[in-house]
Amino acid sequence: MLQSAPALNDITIAVGANLPRESGETAAETCLWAVDRLARLPGLSVVAVSRWYESAPVPPSGQPPYVNGVVRLSGQVDPAWLLARLHDIEAEAGRRRTVVNAARPLDLDIITMGDLVRAAPDPVLPHPRATGRAFVLLPLRDVMPDWRDPVTGRGIDAFLPAVAGQEITPMPARAD
Repeated sequence: MLQSAPALNDITIAVGANLPRESGETAAETCLWAVDRLARLPGLSVVAVSRWYESAPVPPSGQPPYVNGVVRLSGQVDPAWLLARLHDIEAEAGRRRTVVNAARPLDLDIITMGDLVRAAPDPVLPHPRATGRAFVLLPLRDVMPDWRDPVTGRGIDAFLPAVAGQEITPMPARAD
């Protein structure tokens, strides 16, 4: 079910990976695994999952390309609780926090929680760099085409010209 207008209980999570897990799963397989883990979080349900995209790292680096997508959830949970659960899922996937923007087997970021705007405490909402990243905006448009940034009131299409130079392509659909 794809609703267009965001409600207070609309939560969007960016999912990304660019390293295989220690157990051998590819970045794409890990992203699918993460969607399953998100669906198991108490009080939340998966409403929609974007297409998957392959994107170059931002900022540019010598890392392998990322697999990126956005999951739209429905439910009402505390932002700090959700952030802690996302960190738990990342750790289960083998993520070790070392340096900023390091390659990783899984990255989960809260993009939005309805129209909630907050500068502190963590998580900052909406995600402060989301509107400057094609790998967030394009999948977000897949699951919430009418989304508007709660800070500026601007829609997704207003941010796309600024990210036009970022390398991103839709991945072929899986035949499961």
